[in-house]
This record gives sequence, structure tokens and C-alpha cells, in this order.
Amino acid sequence: MNNEAIKILSEIKALETKLQKEVEKHEEELSYKIKNGFIEFKEEAIKEQRENMKKLSTYLKEIPFLHLITSPLIYAMIIPALILDLTLFLFQQTVFRLYKFPLAKRSDFIVFDRHHLNYLNSIEKLNCLYCSYFNGLMAYAVEIAGQTELYFCPIKHAKKRAFTHSKYKKFFDYGESSDYQKKLEELRESIKRG
Repeated sequence: MNNEAIKILSEIKALETKLQKEVEKHEEELSYKIKNGFIEFKEEAIKEQRENMKKLSTYLKEIPFLHLITSPLIYAMIIPALILDLTLFLFQQTVFRLYKFPLAKRSDFIVFDRHHLNYLNSIEKLNCLYCSYFNGLMAYAVEIAGQTELYFCPIKHAKKRAFTHSKYKKFFDYGESSDYQKKLEELRESIKRG
């Protein structure tokens, strides 16, 4: 990676920090704080949320027919998701430990916190649990695959991709053959050191 790209990455990191501060400021405006891993709402926020919850009876009467007929198919995806979850666990526990990769922390990706929102009824909370699990699991899988790819094939693609994982910025540029094997060994050693 050239110096200009390194400079831009540094600027991006600074902007991410600035963005995080803005997000935290906005969270305060929404009357909640995260304290010791727990979400705390101000009393008036809880009251307002409860007032904005759609009653279960109303919710059930208003479910669109399309939602009703597709929900079994959507929820059936929990079976392959659970199999994937178990497979990722086994993969990490064997391959990552053998190669001395840092383990991806599942709880960093699969986050359950929407059930604290008092404006969601029980069905909406269930839907949120499902989506949190499924999308978090996909992000967890991408992290594990990205770490594996970083070790075995850390070369960027020539074609631009719609999405890249968190490890992609450490990859070597496409066609950058100068000292590839040496750089690859150095990268692999740095991964093992953490």
C-alpha cells in the first residue's frame, strides 16, 4: 500500500472516531446509556416508548398477507443458521487454534438488545431476536472467513467489490508481486503474534 493510501486510512480512522462521538451524543438525546453492558433508559423515555407500542391485537389484525405466508419460510432458515453457527464454532476451535489466529468473539457480532425497546410488542421483539441472530451470525462468519483469507490468500481482487470484510485493508494489492512470499511470511507471523 502506498503512502497516500496509508494517509487516507488514517483519516478514515479519525473520522470513525468522530462519528462514534456523534453517535454517543445522539444516544444521549434518545435518553439511554449503556452502563456495564446494560442498557438504561430514562423513566420518561420508557413511558414514551410504551405509549408508542402497537398492541398485539392490533398488530395481528394488520399483518399483511404476504408477511403471513412468507414467515414460515423466513423462520425455517433458523435450521441452516444453527448448523452454520455450530460449524463456525468447530472451525474456529480447531483451525484458528492450530494456526494461532486470534479467535473472533461471537458476542461482538451477535448482539441481542432490541428486546429492551418498550415500543415493540412481543412478536416484533421475536422478529428482532431472529434478525439480530441471523445477521450477526453472517457478520461473524464473514469475520472468520476474512481471518482465514488473510492468512492463506491476502490478495485484493482486481474488480471492485460491493462489500469487503474488516481484514481486507491488510491485503496486498492485486498484481503486487514484489517480495510477495517474504511479505506473506511477515504477515503470517504478525497474525500469530496478534
